[in-house]
Amino acid sequence: MNGDQWPAVTVYSTRYCVDCRQSKAVLERLGVPYREVDIDDDPAAADEVQRLNRGYRSVPTIIIGEGTVLTEPSARRLTEALRAAAE
Repeated sequence: MNGDQWPAVTVYSTRYCVDCRQSKAVLERLGVPYREVDIDDDPAAADEVQRLNRGYRSVPTIIIGEGTVLTEPSARRLTEALRAAAE
């Protein structure tokens, strides 16, 4: 698949998050373009992450397309969600 076929992806992350780096590596390996938002630098994004995660600042929080939200997904779960959203 090329970048035009993937849904929009936003990754809420922090610089020190190992799981965030792993999720971004999956996206890059699959060739999925994504927008990264560091919640330490963006208070509104931090608020959004907490809203999505019932008050927790859990990262990575990944939004795929118009509504799939994944929090700290495994590589397998992230790959499955991306492929399902691209169909």
